[in-house]
Amino acid sequence: MFIYCLQLNTFNHLHLIKIKTVKKHLVPLLLLVLSFAGNAVLKAQSNLYTFDKSIALPGDGGYDYLSIDLVNRHLYVSHGTSVNVIDLKTETVVGSIDNMQGVHGIAIANEVNKGFITDGKNNAVVVFDLLTFKTIATIPLTLKGPDGIIYDPYSKKVLAFCGDADGCSVIDIHDLKESATIQLGGGPEFAVSDGKGLVYNNLEDKNSMVVIDTKTMKVKATYPLAPCGKPTGITLDPATNRIFTGCRDNKGMSIVDAGTGKVITTLPIGAGVDAVVFDAATKLIFCSNADATTTIIKQNSADDYQVVQTLTTQYRAKTMALDPVTHKIYLSAPKFDLTAGANSRKVVPGSFTVYVYKMN
Repeated sequence: MFIYCLQLNTFNHLHLIKIKTVKKHLVPLLLLVLSFAGNAVLKAQSNLYTFDKSIALPGDGGYDYLSIDLVNRHLYVSHGTSVNVIDLKTETVVGSIDNMQGVHGIAIANEVNKGFITDGKNNAVVVFDLLTFKTIATIPLTLKGPDGIIYDPYSKKVLAFCGDADGCSVIDIHDLKESATIQLGGGPEFAVSDGKGLVYNNLEDKNSMVVIDTKTMKVKATYPLAPCGKPTGITLDPATNRIFTGCRDNKGMSIVDAGTGKVITTLPIGAGVDAVVFDAATKLIFCSNADATTTIIKQNSADDYQVVQTLTTQYRAKTMALDPVTHKIYLSAPKFDLTAGANSRKVVPGSFTVYVYKMN
C-alpha cells in the first residue's frame, strides 16, 4: 500500500505527500509518528509570538491609539494630554508632545516631516515636527470629537474622524487648514487608506463600513458588515484586496472583499477588540482585545484564514501597533486594581506601560 507523509511549509502548515509503498504491519508505527508530528506543529503554531519586554512610561492619563513612523523609527503612544515617543532602535523613551487636552490618534506624513494628533477635548488637530517633536500648529475643527486619524498619501490629506459629529474633517498637509468635512452617517472608528484614492472607515454604531473617495471627498459606498457587530479596528491587504475588521459584539474578525463589500468569512477572537493590524510579510493578522489576549490569524489565501495563536497580553491592552521591520507588536495599558472587581477600571498609579511581543 502507499503511505503519505506530512510535509511542513514555512509556517508549519501540513501538506500530504505520497512517498512510497510500505508493508501493512508498519502502518500503526507510521501513524504514531505522524501523530507526534501533528502535535509538534500545533505547539509551534501556539507559540508564534512571545513576550519580549516592557517599557515604562510616566504619568497616569488615559490612552488610545499607537502609531509608528517607519522612516524615523519612532513609536508614538497616546497618553492623556501627551504623546510619548519611543525610539524603536533602542526601545527607550526619547521625547514627548505635550500640553494637549485629550489625545487620541496620531497620523504620520513623512513627505512634509509632520505628525498630526487628534486632541479630542479641544476639537482640534495638533501638528508637530517628526524630528524635534515640537508643536508647529493647532488646527481648530468644525466637527466635534476628533478621534481616529489617518494620512491618505493619494490625496495628500489628513482625515480626522469625529465621533461626536458622525463625520470627518479633511486637513491639507501643506497649508495646515481644514479644507472640507464629510458626513458619514454614523459614528466613525478606525480607518485605513488603500493609497489609491479610497479610504475605508468602520461605523461602530451602524455595523457598517463606508468607502470614501478621496478624489471627491465624498462617501462612495456603504457596506453592511453582518454578522459583524460594533466594528472597531480595520486594516487592509492590498495584494488580495481584502479588509480585516474587528467586531466587538460578536467577538469576531470579518474578512471583507474591498471591491464588493461582501463579508467572506468571520473568525472568533477575544472580547473587547480595538486595534487590528496586518503584517504583509508574514501574512499574520493581529486583533488586540481588552480581555488580555491578542488573537493571531494566518492568511493562507485570499479567502482562507485560521486562528493560529491566542497570545496572552495584559488586561485592557487593546490598542496596538506593528513594526513590519522587526515584526514586533506594541501594546499599551496601565495596570488595573482588580481587587475592586474582575472588570475594574481603577488604574494603579505609575503603571502605564508599553508591552512588546516578538516573533519566535
